[in-house]
Amino acid sequence: MINITLPDNSVRQYDAGITAIEIAKSISEGLARNVLSAKVNGVVWDATRRIFEDANIQLLTWNDPEGKATMWHSSAHLMAEAIEQLYPGSKFGIGPDIENGFYYDIDTGDKVLTESDLVEIEKRMLQLSREKQEFKRENISKDDALKLFTEKGDDYKIELISELTDGEITLYKSGTFTDLCRGPHLPDTSFIKAIKLTSIAGAYWRGDEKRKQLTRVYGITFPKAKELEEYLVLLEEAKKRDHRKLGKELELFTFSQRVGAGLPLWLPKGAELRERLEQYLKKVQKEAGYQPVITPHIGNVNLYKTSGHFDKYGADSFRPITTPVEGEAFFLKPMNCPHHCEIYSSKPHSYKDLPVRYAEFGTVYRYEQSGELHGLTRVRGFTQDDAHIFCMPDQIKSEFKAVIKIVMRIFKALDFKEFITQISLRDPNNPDKYIGSDENWNKAENAIKEVAEEEGLDAITVLGEAAFYGPKMDFMVKDAIGRKWQLGTIQVDYNLPERFDLTYTGSDNEKHRPVMIHRAPFGSMERFVAVLIEHCAGKFPLWLAPEQVIILPISEKYQKYAEKVLQFLQNSDIRGLIDERSEKTGRKIRDAELKKIPYMLIVGEKEELDNQVSVRKQGDGDLGSFSMEAFAELIQNEVRKVNNV
Repeated sequence: MINITLPDNSVRQYDAGITAIEIAKSISEGLARNVLSAKVNGVVWDATRRIFEDANIQLLTWNDPEGKATMWHSSAHLMAEAIEQLYPGSKFGIGPDIENGFYYDIDTGDKVLTESDLVEIEKRMLQLSREKQEFKRENISKDDALKLFTEKGDDYKIELISELTDGEITLYKSGTFTDLCRGPHLPDTSFIKAIKLTSIAGAYWRGDEKRKQLTRVYGITFPKAKELEEYLVLLEEAKKRDHRKLGKELELFTFSQRVGAGLPLWLPKGAELRERLEQYLKKVQKEAGYQPVITPHIGNVNLYKTSGHFDKYGADSFRPITTPVEGEAFFLKPMNCPHHCEIYSSKPHSYKDLPVRYAEFGTVYRYEQSGELHGLTRVRGFTQDDAHIFCMPDQIKSEFKAVIKIVMRIFKALDFKEFITQISLRDPNNPDKYIGSDENWNKAENAIKEVAEEEGLDAITVLGEAAFYGPKMDFMVKDAIGRKWQLGTIQVDYNLPERFDLTYTGSDNEKHRPVMIHRAPFGSMERFVAVLIEHCAGKFPLWLAPEQVIILPISEKYQKYAEKVLQFLQNSDIRGLIDERSEKTGRKIRDAELKKIPYMLIVGEKEELDNQVSVRKQGDGDLGSFSMEAFAELIQNEVRKVNNV
């Protein structure tokens, strides 16, 4: 007999060899029908995998993120089986679950998959799902695995197997399809009730532009048809909010192949919006004791060798820039932190000086693969609202908490009401990804966990998502249509101060090592603006809107009065313009609504005689007549609320 401990800490005894699905049935048949996989001692397993030792068990359903991941990874296998049947000879790269669904990278040989082929693949997937095919796990030796995929002629799997360790290789079989896979998977395909293949893209094998481009097919599945219908409605809403579409319509930014892929160009309205965001954060930072600094866009390669970025981040950086001087090379700056370390070390510091807080809107450059570039959310040049705090160890928690307050203030000002706090730690199975001692990592990780607990943040912990130099706290914001975005980040770092030999003189007159806190509440200006556009569908908060007011004279006779109103507003620090076109007022109102300008001021004979304006609010309609002074006060009060948050 073995002891199984459930999430409520109750303990049940079962025969050794029990499965999670059998445990679920012993509790209730209804529960068993909904179990997709199980967490066994913290590791997600197949619900049909046998358990031979005492274990803590969590039964995972569609309501659990790991349950969804199991469904979507299994769906990738189901899609691969359908494609293999429809296009014999296809070869398969990798097929993981992702945040919303799954994809599989596929080499279909001479057949070029197009969007029109997706419907046929969906139909075949539904046929296969109804066959209730079991997902069967099988351990296999490395030699046998190589032999199997050599016979299939699948070079991609052969390459993956050659890098694996003998004795740790597993296959999964479902129907006619066999795949190299760690799992876990559903008990069978019948759990997949609704299927939508969403798009096709190109993807270089293993992200290497020098290797073959495979076809990446994206999809999503659900246990109920109704949930798919709701998702498709959400997808349509997301298309309307796409920041690339709205950015063009609202004349905020553009891209140019002559300038280079992934290098955004900010148009006047976008530059002004971005400048207002920067000025807002600069004001908040000044109140919090930050000092502004400016660093160059490049740095000597040796700077990044010292910091560790050259070794750990080199593949994601642009190639070094050589000079006529032999052996001299520079990097386009991938991070601001090494530069800030050098600023700190430019003069001696006492414990009385600490904490030292340096802030910079610093532009950095990273070589994203061309297939991964996406509007403003994945670019090659972007500006971080970066700051680095150099403090004593006993100041870490208070400084960390102060940064959290800044993040919360920004979220409130921009109406981000829902967020998840994530603590990102090392991957204990991959120590080569990181720099620094276990002792320093343990201190940094414990500090973040303690702050989260003391601040009452219901944080989730994720292994393997830490920066290479330290653990971090990330803020995952939920937007207006329920999507999650990673925005603000705070990181604790004991390692860079060691690598740069940073010191301060303590009260004991001895040299001590400061701790470094990295923080970026926006993350990057580009990504933040993209998320903001999609969150508010281009209808920016009044304090950020490129134009806060548009004045609509009902005929040319009232043009001079419109100019008088505009001059008054500009003198009151209110941004506006006049629609001087000889269009009917109804047309002007419709166009202003489409441009998402917050307020419309309609002026005609009555307004001029009474020295007033007739006010409409975007999306809300008529608000009535106001004196110019009263309207200006309305706008100023609304903007003032943000500054007082």
